[in-house]
Amino acid sequence: MGFNLQQVVPWGRSFEEYCAMFTLDEQDLQKSIVGVGDGPAAFNAVLTGQGGSIISADPIYAFISEQIGQRIDEIFDDMLVQVMNNASQLRLDKFGSAEALGQVRLQAMNRFLQDFDAGKQQGRYVDFELPVLPFNNKQFELALCSHLLFLYSEQLDLNFHIQSVLELCRIAKEVRIFPLLDLSHQPSAHLETVVQAVEQAGFIATNEVVDYEFQVGANQMLRIKSLPLS
Repeated sequence: MGFNLQQVVPWGRSFEEYCAMFTLDEQDLQKSIVGVGDGPAAFNAVLTGQGGSIISADPIYAFISEQIGQRIDEIFDDMLVQVMNNASQLRLDKFGSAEALGQVRLQAMNRFLQDFDAGKQQGRYVDFELPVLPFNNKQFELALCSHLLFLYSEQLDLNFHIQSVLELCRIAKEVRIFPLLDLSHQPSAHLETVVQAVEQAGFIATNEVVDYEFQVGANQMLRIKSLPLS
């Protein structure tokens, strides 16, 4: 069954949110980066404009900008209503209101749409998806995965998570995944077993508190690195 754009809920995050979610400093931003499941985020566009090296992978990139933009328009008002209805489980204080959050997200998605056609032609947006990515071993210094793994624990089973995280470890020297809570705002049921699997494969996995929290309690990322050579 092919990928259907109607399955997608585009809610692109800003460059500043990416930096906060993944504790990205200036040294990190100079690395070769792959963002997996980026959707209509502004991170690729802004980082490229700063001279950075990034490829974003997401099946949504199989569609053209007009189709993605239309889908954003279709669901945007409903997303705002959901934010307002679930305000008690969200940290809106840094944005000021649901409407202000919506403007931040809409600005980020518009920045993505402005960049998408050129970025796709340049190979910066590729329609690949986990659990298998056609990149070379250790092609990237850093892999980022935002709001996909662990968040969708009910929809994506444990085997998918293990395969996907090990695949990220294959293509990048370091992996960072955020958040670690699922959609019910509970710690992912897959997290402990995934950590055990990557450690058995020879990696070091640590949970780290970050300076970002949108879901209440979702302020940790998983960082995975290779064991140092002895």
